[in-house]
Amino acid sequence: MSSLPRRVKSVPKAPTSEELPSFLKSTSESEEEEEEWEPKRKIAKRPRLPKKTEAKPKKAAAPRSAVARKMVKKVAIKEEVDVSLPTAPVEDNKMQLLKPKEENPGTKPKSLNRMPEMPKKMEINSFQGKNQNSLVSDEKPSTSVPVVKQEKCEEEFAFDEQPSKKIKLNACPEGKPVKNLGGNKIKEEFEMNWDIVQALSEITNVEPWVCANLIRLFQEENTIPFIARYRKELINNLEADALREVQHALEELRTVAKKTHTMIQKLKKEGKLSSCLLKGLLNCRTLEELDHVTSPYKTGSKGTKAQRAKQLGLEPAALALLQNPVELNLFSYIRPNTKGLANIQEVEAGVQHILADIFAKDKDTLDFVRKLCQQRYISIQSTLAKVSSKNGNEKDIDKFQLYHEFSCNIKNIQHHQILAINRGENLKILTVKVNIPDGVKNEFCWWCVNERWRPKQFLKPEFMRLLRSSVEDAYKRLIYPLLCREFRSKLTSDAEKESVMMFGRNLRQLLLTSPVRGRALMGVDPGYKHGCKLAIISPTSQILHTDVVYLHSGQGFREAEKIKRLLLQYNCSTVVIGNGTACRETEAYFADLIMKKYFAPLDVVYCIVSEAGASIYSVSPEASKEMPDLDPNLRSAVSIARRVQDPLAELVKIEPKHIGVGMYQHDVSQTLLKATLDSVVEECVSFVGVDINICSEILLRHIAGLNTNRAKNIIEWREKNGPFINREQLKEVKGLGPKTFQQCAGFIRFNQEYIKTFCSNKKNELGNRALLTKAGALGKKKSKVTSCVSQQPNPLDQTCIHPESYHIAMRFLSLIGGNANDIGKSDMQQKVNVVIQKEGLEGTAKRLNTTMHTLQLIIDGLTQPEGYDIRTDFDKPDFKRSIVCFEDLNVGAILTGKVENATPFGVFVDIGVGKAGLIPVRSITEAKLSKVKKRRSLGLGPGERVEVKVLNVDIPRLRITLDLIRVL
Repeated sequence: MSSLPRRVKSVPKAPTSEELPSFLKSTSESEEEEEEWEPKRKIAKRPRLPKKTEAKPKKAAAPRSAVARKMVKKVAIKEEVDVSLPTAPVEDNKMQLLKPKEENPGTKPKSLNRMPEMPKKMEINSFQGKNQNSLVSDEKPSTSVPVVKQEKCEEEFAFDEQPSKKIKLNACPEGKPVKNLGGNKIKEEFEMNWDIVQALSEITNVEPWVCANLIRLFQEENTIPFIARYRKELINNLEADALREVQHALEELRTVAKKTHTMIQKLKKEGKLSSCLLKGLLNCRTLEELDHVTSPYKTGSKGTKAQRAKQLGLEPAALALLQNPVELNLFSYIRPNTKGLANIQEVEAGVQHILADIFAKDKDTLDFVRKLCQQRYISIQSTLAKVSSKNGNEKDIDKFQLYHEFSCNIKNIQHHQILAINRGENLKILTVKVNIPDGVKNEFCWWCVNERWRPKQFLKPEFMRLLRSSVEDAYKRLIYPLLCREFRSKLTSDAEKESVMMFGRNLRQLLLTSPVRGRALMGVDPGYKHGCKLAIISPTSQILHTDVVYLHSGQGFREAEKIKRLLLQYNCSTVVIGNGTACRETEAYFADLIMKKYFAPLDVVYCIVSEAGASIYSVSPEASKEMPDLDPNLRSAVSIARRVQDPLAELVKIEPKHIGVGMYQHDVSQTLLKATLDSVVEECVSFVGVDINICSEILLRHIAGLNTNRAKNIIEWREKNGPFINREQLKEVKGLGPKTFQQCAGFIRFNQEYIKTFCSNKKNELGNRALLTKAGALGKKKSKVTSCVSQQPNPLDQTCIHPESYHIAMRFLSLIGGNANDIGKSDMQQKVNVVIQKEGLEGTAKRLNTTMHTLQLIIDGLTQPEGYDIRTDFDKPDFKRSIVCFEDLNVGAILTGKVENATPFGVFVDIGVGKAGLIPVRSITEAKLSKVKKRRSLGLGPGERVEVKVLNVDIPRLRITLDLIRVL
């Protein structure tokens, strides 16, 4: 206990997140008041420290000391995130995170009015009562750092630190979540005045308890696919897109905190950090606010007008005008030989600049003017720039014709309009401004003079005039530009996020296109001068033949014989044509031959597929390694064919942004775009799953938790030791620790028939060797084979059930009287239905001591047929036998087509005429969408087949307007 006073002294002076309510109540007080207030915070904080230290000896004395240590850390984490919620056990997931208070299991947790539960929280922190047994009932002792260091870690939870130590438990291969939050990047002294959980909840509209859990889960390096599938009860069943949004918002808040820390360190070193400035910095929640507060102190800045006035010694005069104007005499500050103080006008100007600076950086003042703007009509306007109208490119100017005289309320403007305006402004074609009505200025000035900055004593008329001019100067010179920047920044940020999210949704839809298995395919990469490249692949994606034919140089009839011979030789009846150069001519060529039944007896069909990224992939190192003997032009034909046979396995080889299903993808943040698209690819590959014994290295590296090196190590282990028998063998691979195993294990599949055949062959081989050789003659080799054979296949490895839930799955099988070897059979479904109908899902989950989400996942894994693929619910390519020309289109014609791309303003549909038609977003209503298919949003995605009606055909501009009839 003697060390406690020194521990208290080491606590930094900066306000912590626990004093947030006090900070919000305090506004712009004088520096003297702030200095008096800070020690009170420290004094108020002291009584809490003994409570924590008193609780620790009790736990150390208990027989379950390791369990007690774990409890201290869990409760400490809960206190740091400051969400007043009770904890509840989560047995099967082996995690203790925040859960909502559930009085009625069916009710949805509320995110508001959590203050009444504060006494519970403090009670848990001070001593362990009845809840202790329930909290640790199903958990094993932790091996993380001692409790003594935890006091420091709990207060630094709000920022981005990586775990300094990972728990490795033999009993739990999934790897328990790490509760130690050591390795801090941001010191306690620079914690922010806002709570990161509450801020995250406000930004994303997600309940605070979910945000707190997500911070923990991301802190422990859990991946989004793993969280979305195996931690549903901790995240209130959020979708992967929502998790990405929370993750991005969390990173933004941490970036603000980190940059604030850096700026405070810099200003402190330069001796410019005052308590008032420190408070302003710690209040910043966005980079725009931080930039506004720190702009006068940036390197190379000659200083603001207010700073120059302060250097002349006018700050006491400015403060006196607000606090004690009766004794103020501005004439005493006149210095005839000093610039800035030469006469009374210059002195008044200096005082005005200081007052304007004070007003513009006051939190209450800024909050008031922002609230005013929310109630008024704020518009964004764009006009044709004068410079561009004189010497600009007419073609570029015409692209922005809609925005030459454009005005819209910032509350109603569409995301694509913002991105278009920004692009036009960057090209110097458009001039953009935000229009704030004069009523905002008038009301703001009146409020400042009569309410917020009303002097404490009577003002002389000349001083009142100076105060009014200072308020107007603050608004015109500082606050109005800040508001304009904030509006533009917010609109642009939201538009970019929506664009990236739209790109992600389109990419997911494209990656999850249903594969066309069990047939040979001919891929055609069209071309004029250099011919059309052909590639025929087998049903297992092996390259059977490659060739080049010249269909558009007068040799079409002769080349038709070659194509027919190849199709008949390899029994191939499906042609896949890339949508690049000469696509329409090549399509017309094959459609004509098919209509004439030239390929009889084969019933040949064809489809058009996007070849975006195929050329880039064909010259990539991965393509060279995969097809070393092929010309790059022929590789692209192979890629085009494989995109239909297994779209996911082929498209993951291409950088996502080159797939071309986005909008304004070059105008948005490339870092955000890459992170989101990579996450979508990881999500798709993980949810589909991969067969560990046949998948490629490129596909494997996109599994959650794996990367290039780990995927390479898995392939090397497979080549050296033969196929994997079960998931447990993954632990033998170099670089796959408990955490990596936990993240990837549930997404890796094992073909049970293949493994059983392999094991039986190995046993026969071992028996033959034993007969032919003497005992010990093949010592080492024999032991290797024996160890391989000793590994037994586990039928659960072919399901989506995670190894951490295998014991629950086996108990459930015992409950229903099932056998693990019957997974996916109709008998299993019948047995499951009998038990669930009798006891219900919730009752069965309680009986098994698990959650409903985990039980539902186990039921899905046991009842899904062998080889189940989630992509079967998605659309297949649209195969055709004939072609329609653009000129043949008539208004009112009913056609079927396939969605090519989706944007916020509409959906582009390929109707087979060489030019995609547009369905405006107003035509896409809920009544027209399929009720069978579960949708993430009210919209269509790439690959979906639709029935449309032609509304308008604009031949000169090559534009087709369509109306959605229904989704096929």
